[in-house]
This record gives sequence, C-alpha cells and structure tokens, in this order.
Amino acid sequence: MLQGGIIHKDPKGHKGTIQAGDVQWMTAGRGIIHSEFPEEEVNTGLQLWINLPSTDKMIESKYKELSSSDIPQAEENGVEVKVIAGDSMGIKSPVYTRTPTMFLDFTLKPGSQTHQDVPESWTTFAYIIEGDEGVFGSLNSSAISAHHVVVFGPGDLVSVWNKSTSRSLRFLLIAGEPIGEPVVQCGPFVMNSQAEIDMAFDDYQNAKNGFEMAKW
Repeated sequence: MLQGGIIHKDPKGHKGTIQAGDVQWMTAGRGIIHSEFPEEEVNTGLQLWINLPSTDKMIESKYKELSSSDIPQAEENGVEVKVIAGDSMGIKSPVYTRTPTMFLDFTLKPGSQTHQDVPESWTTFAYIIEGDEGVFGSLNSSAISAHHVVVFGPGDLVSVWNKSTSRSLRFLLIAGEPIGEPVVQCGPFVMNSQAEIDMAFDDYQNAKNGFEMAKW
C-alpha cells in the first residue's frame, strides 16, 4: 500500500486494515472469497499476481499481513531497499513464496546507483513509482519516468542509476522463476486449461472446494 488504507475481510476470519507501507500477501490456492474497500477517499496501491505451478494450484488458501515494521530494510550509499520477497543487500524477507520470487522496493537518492543480483534464468522487470531520470540496465539507455515498466533481457545483474540531481527514484524490482506451463485466465481464475477454468467456475457457483461461503 502506497497511500491511504484498505480494509480487508474474508470468510476465514481474517480482518484488518492495510496502511501505507504495509503488504497484504494472499495465496488463493483452491479458492478464497474476500472483500476490500478503501478506508480513505484517496488510496494508492500496487497489486501483483504470481502464478502457482499446477501442483500447488489446489492447496489451501492462505493470508498474511506484513506491517511496514515487519519488512526488512537496508540502506547503503544513498540506496534504500525494502525486501518484500527474496533478498538484497544481505537481508532476506520472511515471506515464503511457492514460486521463487524477488519483490524489492528501491529508493535511490539523487546521483546514486544500485546493482542487484538476479538468477539468470528468471524473468525480471521494474515498475517506476517516482522519479523521471532513472536509467536501467546500461548507462547508454534512455531515462525512464514514473508509471512505466522496464522489462529486462537475460542476465544475472540488474543495474540502475538515478541521474537526477534533485529527485529520488523509487521503483519496484520484481523477478521470478518461469513455471513453463500453459496459462488460461478468465475473470479472477488462472489455471492451466479451459477445463480447469470451467471447474473453478462450477466450484464457485456451487460453493465447494474452497468456496464454501462461510459467514463474514
């Protein structure tokens, strides 16, 4: 959550408010129903969906809230990182991801730079939250401004420079191990085949296999 707050409820009894700086980590598994609504008029947040391998798609759903104080942070040479998943600057997130994932929130002060190791076989991208003079991958690259995505090619190192002399650069660096399985998506369901999608809709409509419609 970047700004404001979101109130969350689900039938398993999880209830709480996600404030700015907090993270909501949900594993849908075989199914979960939940509601979210804003605590304030102005809210800004980011949502990332991570695919599960077919062997894990029908596991029990799980829910975890991480307050900002629970998220490990490090700072060095004008670079601050919040380690939501994975590891950076010698610190590791407490979050377990069934699909190996890196989720890092970087802030670079004016004129600073960072170089992050990433497994070479992983898919990697960055989303710029703030700043307008971020240079990604190579010093010869064009500067990228806020609200754009940078997709990186093969490699085991991501380099970023903040060329601004007055503004900080904030971006998310996200990487994950490719699953290499078919993906079929419809509505809120992501499975491996149309038959599995049809089954998910049937489970939801008939309140079974994770959609038992428990009382709020």
